[in-house]
Amino acid sequence: MSERQQLERLCVHESVSTKIPAEGFAEAFADLDVPVEIVGDDEAFDRTDAVASFRPRDAFLDAGWVHCIRAGYDEFDTEAYEAAGVPLTNSTGIHDTTVGEIAVGYMVSLARMLHIYRDHQNENHWFEPEYERPFTVENERLCVVGLGTLGRGIATRADALGMDVVGVRRSDESVPGVSEIYHPDDLHEAIADARFVAIAVPHTPETEGMFSAPEFERMRDDAYLINVARGPIVDEDALIDALDAGAIAGAGLDVFTTEPLPEDNPLWDFEEVIISPHRGSATNRYHLDIADLVMEIFDQYQAGEDLRNRVA
Repeated sequence: MSERQQLERLCVHESVSTKIPAEGFAEAFADLDVPVEIVGDDEAFDRTDAVASFRPRDAFLDAGWVHCIRAGYDEFDTEAYEAAGVPLTNSTGIHDTTVGEIAVGYMVSLARMLHIYRDHQNENHWFEPEYERPFTVENERLCVVGLGTLGRGIATRADALGMDVVGVRRSDESVPGVSEIYHPDDLHEAIADARFVAIAVPHTPETEGMFSAPEFERMRDDAYLINVARGPIVDEDALIDALDAGAIAGAGLDVFTTEPLPEDNPLWDFEEVIISPHRGSATNRYHLDIADLVMEIFDQYQAGEDLRNRVA
């Protein structure tokens, strides 16, 4: 890496407001020893500027360092950053608790029918389910596909609830709370006996469409799909067909191929599908979690050290 100039300004691009309050995020850097400014698309940058942004802009290639406030950085042209010699970092590694909780929340709700009760509450209807329908997540098998930060966060919490957790990843190194690890080549074997299948892999060319008709055919007909990763990992048409046919029992979905999910998408209409608006990481202190990470990387940059979460 070329020699770094010391950073003299941190620029918070206005696009961060897509996920977090821009002003609150900027205020979280009160102890930083350089000015912090909220900037728009007309701002110019030089090598003494650091930029934190939700979306990419060509002008960022003139900065000294750019941080994507998301874990997913696929919209950023990593080759362009490499060519410009501008470090690009992302926000992976901080979502184990937030995303882990929403994934477990889906599973408990689907098992204990909380979503169904809420639907009937909206109609002032005293609903009593068939005796055979509700179940506990305890002792049920969960297959977590991907055991990075998200997958480990899900596995830890599911294990605490007494679930039998297995996982899928390339390394066979043991993971706390996971009883067995399958190689991705053995995905069908891993998901065949699971009551819940939670997707926690990044969106890459290799994982796009990873779950389609063959996978849904392999899953149990009383199994539920949980997707808290990225929408394109699931073939939505195949998922809709599987739900229509009763090939799987339902799903908890935080991410979709098109976001916001179009009003005419059939996924809205399934009683056994829980939909949330890509807010798996959303809490009232999410901006502080990201700010802590940015400050850590800022200090590493100023010290000439390797940067955490560097992706280009």
